[in-house]
Amino acid sequence: MLWLLLAVKLADAGAPVLMNDGYSADDSPRGPVDLAHTAPFRIGDADVRPATREVVRAELRELLEPRVMEVLVVLASARGRTLSRDDLIDACWGGRAISDDAINRVVSRLRALSRTFPSIQVETITKVGYRLVVPGSDGQMTQGPEARPGQPRICVLPFVNMSGDAEQEYFSDGITEDITTDLSKISAIGVTARHTAFTFKGEPIDVRELAIKLGVSHVLEGSVRKSDGRVRINAQLIDGATADHLWAERYDRDLTDIFTIQDEISEAIVAALKVTLLPAEKKAIEQRGTSNAQAYTHYLMARQYWVTGDFGDRRREERTIRLCQRAVEIDPDYAEAWALTGLAQANLYNAFTGNEGLDDGLSAAQRALALDADIAEAHLPLAWHFALRGDFAGADDEIKTALRLNPDCWEANKEGARILYRQGRLDEAQVLLERACELAESDFHSPGMLIAVLLGRGDRAPIRQWAERMEGLVGQALLRDPSNGAAIAYSALAHAVLGRAEKAREMVERAILLDPENLYMRYNLAWPMIAFLNDTEAALEVLAPALAGGGSSLISLATADRNLDPIRKDPRFAEMLSLAKERVRLGAKADPPTA
Repeated sequence: MLWLLLAVKLADAGAPVLMNDGYSADDSPRGPVDLAHTAPFRIGDADVRPATREVVRAELRELLEPRVMEVLVVLASARGRTLSRDDLIDACWGGRAISDDAINRVVSRLRALSRTFPSIQVETITKVGYRLVVPGSDGQMTQGPEARPGQPRICVLPFVNMSGDAEQEYFSDGITEDITTDLSKISAIGVTARHTAFTFKGEPIDVRELAIKLGVSHVLEGSVRKSDGRVRINAQLIDGATADHLWAERYDRDLTDIFTIQDEISEAIVAALKVTLLPAEKKAIEQRGTSNAQAYTHYLMARQYWVTGDFGDRRREERTIRLCQRAVEIDPDYAEAWALTGLAQANLYNAFTGNEGLDDGLSAAQRALALDADIAEAHLPLAWHFALRGDFAGADDEIKTALRLNPDCWEANKEGARILYRQGRLDEAQVLLERACELAESDFHSPGMLIAVLLGRGDRAPIRQWAERMEGLVGQALLRDPSNGAAIAYSALAHAVLGRAEKAREMVERAILLDPENLYMRYNLAWPMIAFLNDTEAALEVLAPALAGGGSSLISLATADRNLDPIRKDPRFAEMLSLAKERVRLGAKADPPTA
């Protein structure tokens, strides 16, 4: 009955429904979804075969878990319409009470498919539900009637930096992100996520192929030139089916007009697509964090360092903080700059342990939230502040708030996972980390953490694929800075997972020679030596200085980390950890961290 009710709901909305003998219409459904009798269909260039639970494209093939395939079938049957969590529960779980984590894990697995099958894109519609982005006419699903055109959907490609100065890349990327954010506030337009669009940066693009691949109707592309207080922006909106230009404009203005230009671009796109811009949406677009172009420029530069910098290189945090502090000196009410300041301070405080006198980002985050309570990132320093003081309920509230405000916030997913990991909530941490990996393609730290989570859960099967992905990302980081201790440690992890024991030991030695005072690096060298190299003696030797000098963040991690369980009964480790806890307790009592 539950499945029939969902089918009626979709049919009333005009959506074709995959109905067959496997769907029961009585009070005791045999379902929820009978995969064995669901006909194959296509999403873009991906063949979906429910009966064998396979998704196939050319030589690529992935096998989905039964529940994941069921949810994919139901979302596909909705033809791009949004389904609530209750809809999915009725259709795929028979209406049974389930945890949010159960749905989150399934949706995260479906999102991960986009790495292999880019035409399969699952979107979260905040406070509403989920939708499968349906490709256009060149990539229709073959099951059921032809898909009718839905709302316009745009991919905003990274604007090209035409300034003749690679240092200005931060500005063109920042403009692209802001235009993407503005368009996403318009309910009548669907917008491809930033992380997906940026995977095409610097590549030659065939608009029609891209539209089919991503299931979009339009592509926005452009260029930015910034020089001597002037900014020139060229932008063009292209029809994805015909590659015809629907609208194009060139803006050549003073830099102080940058916000007006962005507003004009959004309004021009609305007019070109003939959709309605609601008054509240127009107001939301025009609300900028600052009206000062100089403060905005410093913030964009800080954001670029934050997004593209390497985890483990404290210069990333230090530069971000300095640039944001300059931004708020210019405009003290710049909420976004305060939020990023707090986030970078919290990361510096947590990642470079032993510096307990550092600012933990609490004050900056509180300032940001006083100015704008809807900034997701500003809740994360508060979450860490609570977590490191044992108030996990308070930390949970802040993480949930951040994810509610912006489910696609990379930092909210990643930092939330790090905090959950310390509580032993590995299933939940895995869901958030998988999403973080999707949202930041260059982040090598999240795949490394995901390996730790999978190992802690005893799920070794997917570890190798994550190690292979991480190895490539770490290699890029080491090309930028061969002395980055965190990157070397994760390189050692990748080699250990992939069975290259000698190479892993070589990287361990290199890391300690180059960056011996990096205590978190030592920690991240130790647990892979236990798990993959079976070398407890070497692990204890590497770990000892970390426990002897680590601050509250590292010691709380060592206390909870399941991947250290194999050595917890070793009296040497037990004594080191006991002394570390007492040292941190006394230190915290005598000189609490600054707020």
